[in-house]
Amino acid sequence: MKAVILAAGMGTRLYPVTQVIPKPLLPLANRPTLDYAFDRLKEIGVQDVCVVVGGNEAAMRDALGDKTGNGLTVAYARQPEAKGLAHAMSFAKDLVGTDDFCMYLGDAVYSESLTGAAERFRSSGCANLNLVKAVPDPSRFGVANVDGDRIVRLVEKPKVPESNLAMAGVYFFRQPIWDMLEDLQPSARGEYEITDAIQMLVDRGHDVRAGVYTGEWFDTGTLDSFLETSAFLIGGGTLIHPESDVDAEIGQNVVIGPGCKVRATRIENAVVLPGATVESDGAIHRSLIGGNASATEFVSTIAMGSDSRRVD
Repeated sequence: MKAVILAAGMGTRLYPVTQVIPKPLLPLANRPTLDYAFDRLKEIGVQDVCVVVGGNEAAMRDALGDKTGNGLTVAYARQPEAKGLAHAMSFAKDLVGTDDFCMYLGDAVYSESLTGAAERFRSSGCANLNLVKAVPDPSRFGVANVDGDRIVRLVEKPKVPESNLAMAGVYFFRQPIWDMLEDLQPSARGEYEITDAIQMLVDRGHDVRAGVYTGEWFDTGTLDSFLETSAFLIGGGTLIHPESDVDAEIGQNVVIGPGCKVRATRIENAVVLPGATVESDGAIHRSLIGGNASATEFVSTIAMGSDSRRVD
């Protein structure tokens, strides 16, 4: 089995930090976000990964090269403009060839292995198996309506959900998906939706299944979710790199990368990126900070250099 990681997004919800560091490379607990994807993919037997990139291509190639620290071989495909997940995946077709593959959203982090879903995909012979998770607010997601473990209908952000099973960012496919992409039309918002492509599989009589995930699933694309993921990964404690210089009272859920110089009265629920120099007369709270950042107080902020953005 091969894998396709979608990592072309610009991470606009984390600007200005992601104008300097591509979102898939932002450190989570002092490891690049994509490292967690590589961990999960290696666990399910993947050896070859196609990373779909966009305007971040140069930085991604420089950071990853053609091998990961997990022993995976990496190739690249470029999505020239953002037109949806199915559109991004289509650029990996030549590199995937006729092999089965796992598509993985590059900003997702999972607390537990995906081996159960991968084994069900392999043993069932189905055309497609999608990771789903029961959530309290399914109207925010693509929702899978199921009969047993078979998906009978997908609805994108339904006002009145018929199921609480949200599509959770990992998809296993066999070759028929490529035929669907050839016939896929853009949605009302002008994008080529992966949910529409999967619905076409269902409508054309293919076996499409749901694999329920019971672990923790994080989307790291916003400040709140990025900090929540960091806190989970460090278990509510702190992670301060020994090659940093910190003069502050340290609270819970703090990650400080290598080469940082931080001056503040207190730091809590914050991530300071590698190499940052931070001067604050007050507290640093619920913030993601890098570059040469200087302010009286950082509260619910994304900051890079002198460009700081208060979120709350």
